Amino acid sequence: MSDPLQKQKSALPRIAAGLFWLAVWQLAAMAVGHGGLLLPGPLQTLAALFALLPTGTFWRRIGFTMGRILLGFVLAVLGGIALGAASSRWRAVRLLAAPPLALARAMPVASFVILALLWVRSANLSVLVSFTQVLPVVYAGVCAGIADTDKELLEAARVYRLPLRRTLRYIWLPGAFPAFAESLSVAMGMCWKSGVSAEVIGLPDWSIGDALYRAKLTLATPDVFAWTLAIVALSALLSGLARRALTAAQKRLCGEVAA
Repeated sequence: MSDPLQKQKSALPRIAAGLFWLAVWQLAAMAVGHGGLLLPGPLQTLAALFALLPTGTFWRRIGFTMGRILLGFVLAVLGGIALGAASSRWRAVRLLAAPPLALARAMPVASFVILALLWVRSANLSVLVSFTQVLPVVYAGVCAGIADTDKELLEAARVYRLPLRRTLRYIWLPGAFPAFAESLSVAMGMCWKSGVSAEVIGLPDWSIGDALYRAKLTLATPDVFAWTLAIVALSALLSGLARRALTAAQKRLCGEVAA
């Protein structure tokens, strides 16, 4: 059982580091001056965020962007699982999948967004961009997890004719799930960054990217920082929820806790 006092002590250095960088941010804003036009301080940013929070427009933009980014994320997870499993089973699939996945990893987001605008409406741009950024990460996690699975246990399962359901639960899932879960944690942050970047270029109505661009045009720098803070907070919140869900799923699916 973990000691609450020990947890509190371990958190103190992180809190101190956070306060240090907030102080640096505030001092930098004061040094730049101009009333926060070029660099608003932490208090100005929070004030701008609290001014946005009660408005319906803020939540409509949050819902628009979150819905499309999460849709791209879910589609990429499903596609990554299917493609990773097929590539591990058939070498031909692995060879055919390698070039487009390598291209998706190497291509700058801005270049892909400009090309994607020729194929899809700007409203669906963040779905496509999130999908293409997340798919290679999930695919690599699935392939790594399958490769990490104990081959001797699989051979024993074949010898003793263990049913497929039990083989999946007691061998494949414990072996593959850790790498898969790690890839999802990384992919969640990536999909937010790439999705919002796509919106800043495509400017779909009622998106966070459109709000960022409008704030930049009107020199409302505190609003730019406030929207950025909202993006970071949403990404951190969803990543934390995803980690909790994955931990619970691993315990249940891999038989680590009683059903």
